[in-house]
Amino acid sequence: MTTRPTNVAILGSTGSIGRNTLEVIAASGGSLSALALSANTRTDLLLRQAQSVRPRWIAVMDPEAAKLQDWSGLPAGVELLVGPDALAPIVAHPEVHVVVSAVVGSAGLQGTWAALKAGKTVALANKESLVVGGPLVTRLAKDNGARILPIDSEHSAVFQALQAGRREEVRRVMLTASGGPFRTYTEQQLAGVTVAEALAHPTWEMGPKVTIDSATLMNKALEIIEARWLFDLRPEQIGVVIHPQSIVHSLVEYIDGSIVAQMSPPDMKLPIQYALTWPERREGVAEKLDWGRAMRLEFEPPDFQRFTALALGLDAARAGGTAGAVLNAANETAVAGFLAGRLSFRGIVPACRHVLERHDFDPDPSLERLLAADRWAREEAERWLGT
Repeated sequence: MTTRPTNVAILGSTGSIGRNTLEVIAASGGSLSALALSANTRTDLLLRQAQSVRPRWIAVMDPEAAKLQDWSGLPAGVELLVGPDALAPIVAHPEVHVVVSAVVGSAGLQGTWAALKAGKTVALANKESLVVGGPLVTRLAKDNGARILPIDSEHSAVFQALQAGRREEVRRVMLTASGGPFRTYTEQQLAGVTVAEALAHPTWEMGPKVTIDSATLMNKALEIIEARWLFDLRPEQIGVVIHPQSIVHSLVEYIDGSIVAQMSPPDMKLPIQYALTWPERREGVAEKLDWGRAMRLEFEPPDFQRFTALALGLDAARAGGTAGAVLNAANETAVAGFLAGRLSFRGIVPACRHVLERHDFDPDPSLERLLAADRWAREEAERWLGT
């Protein structure tokens, strides 16, 4: 008797997480299958992926990008869908078992929302879905019998470590951070950071936006907010520790003083595979630790004076409501401004703080109110960039 494969829809298949997911599926021996792929504008790579894995559907979010692509090489039997509404029917299809939400930024919320509304298991790499949507997203999952399994290495580590005890026995969760390339920089050095320097992460290979977030530690600020909603934690139960080697991906401290950590080399294929095969563990292609070599693991508290994004993340986690959506939108705009040469590296976090402090806070927003707050924050951040 043969076992049917787990059918996976990859939202954002041309990004770093999407490409790693396809590697995991290819190495699964047929137990995993890529049923659908999507991209925003990288249609040439999407076409090559379709030619390689032959999914049932591919979707292009940007209609203009779809028009410019020659689709004559699309394999027979692969259906092309175009436009922002293309994802909903794909993720709701009964033959899709797991949806990998890997679209970068708040744009990923739409696919996550549609998948949870359809009652699917969502392997979540798009932290912004929870940063923006927070309790609305977790409530939607509960109401529809859906499940959220984290792909972010830190949240996957917490998810694994939480299985060592009961939830009421958890004292706190510690998210690890590499510290990025500027962990030891002086204020004078930070003031002169270039785009090329900020894109040179010491341990992880990621897309440009996430790499810049790692350099400012805004990624950790957003992960604090994500962890609050994903694991139903109080903000004071979430901490950050600097760990330059990126071997320990996060820790859970229990009330008896025991600390359970998840360790592995910095390879995203491991948390991706765990989310796709949970609750099972299987042989995989992720890099393994070499216990025949000496290694050193270092931990140090973060410098809140150097990395002021952390304080913003903690403030937004405590506030809830529209704070996460506004912080995320302001950061996406500020990072785009830095990458375009319109803002200095040291200007990213102050721009976010300015927008967060000026926004009309709503403690219990609807989804429509969150999306409106997102739009306002982007406009306000653009005004800041223009001054």
